[in-house]
Amino acid sequence: MAKDRSDPELDRELADLPPELRWREWMRRIEAVLFASASPVPREDLARVVGQGVSVDLLVEDLAADLEGRAFEIAQVAGGWMFRTRAAYAPAIRAAADIGDQLLDLSEFDVAVLAAIAYHQPITRDGLKDIFGKEISRDLIGRLHARDLIGTGPRSPRRGAPYTFVTTEQFLVAFGLESLHDLPDREQLEDAGVVDEAP
Repeated sequence: MAKDRSDPELDRELADLPPELRWREWMRRIEAVLFASASPVPREDLARVVGQGVSVDLLVEDLAADLEGRAFEIAQVAGGWMFRTRAAYAPAIRAAADIGDQLLDLSEFDVAVLAAIAYHQPITRDGLKDIFGKEISRDLIGRLHARDLIGTGPRSPRRGAPYTFVTTEQFLVAFGLESLHDLPDREQLEDAGVVDEAP
């Protein structure tokens, strides 16, 4: 979203409206901003369209309740909110819409490398080699980078100062995470059968 833009003509307080209509108008403003944005909108940006001291979280909760039963919902991802189509409608979208560029289309090994980057970032290719016991190709790193799931992190302080890799905001959006703290811990992964239980 655009930063540091103020519209002096936007009446944020709406003092001339009764409280119920004022709340409803603030909800609609948040809905309009989320609808217009292709990326998650942070709380600070949403606060620019409502009255001073108004709880953006409560407005978003009420808007989410209003959307019950609709084909889309509000998702809290990457430090903000955005609209997402409910998973139940994925087959209909795939059948009717051209979404080829939006599909991640990652192999199981691509996802494993992406997970290793997420859990161990910033990490070098040598660090990934230590985890997987084999060289990780530049092509695989390039595919993840081209999908904006990873980016270049700080240079490693080791000899030669190799590049490190980190996950991006798009990674959080793609996997429905608000932050990296939402990554499952080892116990959750074991319960899901994704990793072997520790001996």
